[in-house]
Amino acid sequence: MFAVIKTGGKQFRVAANDEITIAKLEGEPGDTVAFGTVLMLTDGDKSTLGAKELAEITVAGEIVKQARGEKVIAFKKRRRQNSKRKRGFRAELTIVRITDILTGGKKPEMKKGDASAVAVKAASGTVKGKAAKSEAKSEAKAEALDASNLSLISGVGPTIEKKLRAAGITSWNDIAAWSEADVAKWDEELKLRGRATREEWVEQAKELLAGKPPRAKADQAELASGEDY
Repeated sequence: MFAVIKTGGKQFRVAANDEITIAKLEGEPGDTVAFGTVLMLTDGDKSTLGAKELAEITVAGEIVKQARGEKVIAFKKRRRQNSKRKRGFRAELTIVRITDILTGGKKPEMKKGDASAVAVKAASGTVKGKAAKSEAKSEAKAEALDASNLSLISGVGPTIEKKLRAAGITSWNDIAAWSEADVAKWDEELKLRGRATREEWVEQAKELLAGKPPRAKADQAELASGEDY
């Protein structure tokens, strides 16, 4: 039996007792981690691909150690400009040993509590310790967002925001209430060139009103942390 999981923006094919090197996860050696973003499960000749079935599958692992990748050097020089720059970078990594692939909605027994709960955000509705504090902080930030700040919708730049406000569209509520006919109307009148549909403005406005963080900022946070939101 093996599964394909996603973590840190990458996909990994894993089976029991495999060791994988992934983007850093918070925790100490011996902590249990759980990966809830499972893309596929294969057991013998049977493969599971359905979203509902995969939602009940969790891959459990144990942190072996925290490590760092090889140093990468970025050197830039401008000829005849007396200008050069040298920078080094080492990625923060975590080595994890896969312990089990759980099906039927089962969850792993978390060892050492707070530190290991960080990686189970996608796999469990209850997050404890440090993860709970981080989640509460994110919710507080979302509640503090200004509904009139149209620039928090991905795809709305300064020029488009001026066009929207000039047309009387001044808040997320206005955009969230758009029907397909409204989208087509404003697309033609404001010359949006299909941006509202392509960038899913209506869905984004509804997400912001529901307290979710702006998509652009969520993507940046995921890239920086290596975690899947």
